[in-house]
Amino acid sequence: MASATVGNPSNHPHLLVNKKQKQAPSSFSDASIFDTLAEDNEYATLKKLQRHLEYIQLQEEYIKDEQRSLKRELVRAQEEIKRIQSVPLVIGQFMEAIDQNTGIVQSSTGSNYVVRILSTLDRELLKPSSSVALHRHSNALVDILPPEADSSIAMLGQDEKPDVTYADVGGLDMQKQEIREAVELPLTHFDLYKQIGIDPPRGVLLYGPPGTGKTMLVKAVANSTTASFIRVVGSEFVQKYLGEGPRMVRDVFRMARENSPAIIFIDEIDAIATKRFDAQTGADREVQRILLELLNQMDGFDQTANVKVIMATNRADTLDPALLRPGRLDRKIEFPNLKDRRERRLIFTTIAAKMSLSPECDLDSLIVRNDPLSGAVIAAIMQEAGL
Repeated sequence: MASATVGNPSNHPHLLVNKKQKQAPSSFSDASIFDTLAEDNEYATLKKLQRHLEYIQLQEEYIKDEQRSLKRELVRAQEEIKRIQSVPLVIGQFMEAIDQNTGIVQSSTGSNYVVRILSTLDRELLKPSSSVALHRHSNALVDILPPEADSSIAMLGQDEKPDVTYADVGGLDMQKQEIREAVELPLTHFDLYKQIGIDPPRGVLLYGPPGTGKTMLVKAVANSTTASFIRVVGSEFVQKYLGEGPRMVRDVFRMARENSPAIIFIDEIDAIATKRFDAQTGADREVQRILLELLNQMDGFDQTANVKVIMATNRADTLDPALLRPGRLDRKIEFPNLKDRRERRLIFTTIAAKMSLSPECDLDSLIVRNDPLSGAVIAAIMQEAGL
């Protein structure tokens, strides 16, 4: 028992205290080691982040230098493009694209070239038959012109419309009514035709001897409507180079569709719409191509486009039957020489209303004559009397 008591450490508390005192220094040394390791890791992380920051700063300086260099190249490229696009340039027509960088163009001389296309141009705007600008020496395509840039077709503005009214046109009551029904009414009351279930007339032909008031009545139509008015003479479509005439026809109808409601007046239509025959010369074939393009355009635009076509001629017997068929020129209005005394009196009265006449002036002596007189002849008679 005594030996067991002596051998049990719990019976000697001072021994336990001494043991704990001997173990304490070991725990303190472990904590210091951990602190040292943590400080080393933080220092290594800091150094790593510093090196990464220096690398990013070097990259930033490199990118800034590269950006400055690219800006200088951009300025030089822009100056080069301005130099290339500087006038004088040659106007041409784009035919088709070969690939992204080359295409086929037709110059103003009529020759076709395979040329390079400036890389800065929008390919979406580069369509066949579009007007383009070519470099003077290399013929490279350097710019895309707006559709109306080289067009000789002009649309009359509101301040350019004729000041002729229906009251200024003496007589021609039947012709006035017919042209208003065929041209004005579809433009102003299109819903009426839709309710009835019919299509309004697409075109009107005015025919008759010279000086009977065809053009003057069209001026009154242009004055009385708010629609855009495009006037062109048939001979203007006949151009020097092949393809120019049909392109002008397309330009006229394109302009009318873009500015609808619109009225297209083609005077002296017999210059391009005579009966077709077996043409032997290039000029005759070009005129026939213009007529085919005109027929195609008249068939192409729909009824909702609010585009009306008025044609005038004094040689209706020479026109091509394809142009006169229903669906193209639905209404033909004749302007005969004035044999009716009532019509003569109306024209004399209309012209005399603007003049200072003496009481002795007798217009009846001129009205009762049997000679066929046109409106232009009556106007010339009154003008000579005034002189």
